Amino acid sequence: MRRLLWPLGLAAALLSPYVVRAQQTTTLTLEQALDLATTRSFAVSAAQRELEALDGGVQQAGAYRNPALSASVEDTRSATRTTTATLDIPLELGGKRAARVSAAQRSRDVAQVELNNVKAQVRASVIAAYFGVLVAQERSKLAADSAELAASGAQVVSKRVTAGKVSPVDATRAQVDQANAQLEATEAQAQLTTARHALAALWGDTEPMFASVAGDTSAVPERAALPELTRQLEEAPALLAARTEVERRKALVDVERSKAVPDLTVSVGAKRDNELGRTQAIVGVSIPLPLFDRNQGAVYEANKRADKAHDDYQAARLRVLSELQAATSQLSVARMSLTSLRSTVLPAAQQAYESASKGFEAGKFGFLDVIDAQRSLLNARARYLSTLSSAYQAATAIDRLLGR
Repeated sequence: MRRLLWPLGLAAALLSPYVVRAQQTTTLTLEQALDLATTRSFAVSAAQRELEALDGGVQQAGAYRNPALSASVEDTRSATRTTTATLDIPLELGGKRAARVSAAQRSRDVAQVELNNVKAQVRASVIAAYFGVLVAQERSKLAADSAELAASGAQVVSKRVTAGKVSPVDATRAQVDQANAQLEATEAQAQLTTARHALAALWGDTEPMFASVAGDTSAVPERAALPELTRQLEEAPALLAARTEVERRKALVDVERSKAVPDLTVSVGAKRDNELGRTQAIVGVSIPLPLFDRNQGAVYEANKRADKAHDDYQAARLRVLSELQAATSQLSVARMSLTSLRSTVLPAAQQAYESASKGFEAGKFGFLDVIDAQRSLLNARARYLSTLSSAYQAATAIDRLLGR
C-alpha cells in the first residue's frame, strides 16, 4: 500500500505548482468575488454567531424562576423533634417576564440588522476593491503602451540622429522619456499587484488565485436621482440599526419599570411534630415592601438612555443623508467629466498625437512636439481612469449606505 501511495503523493507534489499556476490564470468575475467574500468573511461569520447567541438570550429571558425547597429541624431528640419542609414558589408580577422577553427580542433584532449591515459593508468593500483592480489593470496597460510608444519614439529619433536630420540632444531626451515611461510601467504593475492582494485578502487568501478581473471600463455606473435615493433612506442599514436600538432601549425601560413591582412568593409545605405525633400543613405568602427601593434610579437611567438612542438615530440620519448627498454629487460630477473626456478630450488628444507623429516623420515637427502630444494623450487617458475610479467609488458608497 505504501509503495502505491508514495509515487502518487510525489506526483501530486510535483503537479501542485501547475495547479496553482492554472488557477492564477483565471479571470475573476464580480459575482464570484462577492460569493467568496460572503461565504468566507470572518466579519460576517462573527455577526452570524452573535445573532445565534442572542437566540439563547431570548430563550433564557422567557424562563420561569426556579422554586426553592427548604427544610429545618428543631430539637435533636427524636421524641420531641419537629421537622418542617416548605416549597417556595416565586410569582413574578408587573409583567417582568414579558418585558424581559420583549427586550431580548429587540436585542436579537439589533443583531439581525447588524448582520445585514456587515454583509452590506463586506459587499461594498468587495465591489470597491474589485473595481480598484479593474482600474489598476487599465492603468498598467496604459503604462505599458506608454513605454512602448516611448521606446518606438526613441528608435525613430536615433535613426534620424544617425541620418543627421535632428540634434543628438533629441536622442538624449528620447532616452530619458523612455526610461521614465518604463519606471511608470513598473510602478503601475506594482500597484496592480497590491490591488489584487487587497481584493484576495477580503476572503482570506494570502495570495490571489486569479490573474485578472472581468469588466468594461467604458461602462459608467449609474444610480437614481437624489430624491429617489432619499426616499429609500429609511431602509439604510445604519438607520435600521439605530431605529432598532431605540426600540430596544424602550423595551429596557419597561423592564426597569416592571422591577418596581415586588414579586410574590407562595410557600407550601408540612410540619411534623414527633412529640404530638401529627403533621400540619403550612401555607404562607411573602412580599417585599417597596418603601425605599422602588427602582426609581434604574428607571430614570433607562429613560435617559432611550432618549440618547433617539438622538443617536437623528444624528445617524443626518450623517447618512449627508454622505448620500456627497456620493450622489461625486457620481454626477464624475459622469459629466467622463462624458466630456470620451466625447472631446480623448479624441482630440489622440488626433493631436497622430498628427504630431506623422509630422515628425515627415520632418515638419520637432521631437518635443511629439513628446508633448504623447504626454497630453497619456494624461487624458490617466485622467479618464482616475475619474472612472471616482465614479465607481461614489456608486459603491451609495450602495453601501442603502444596504444594496
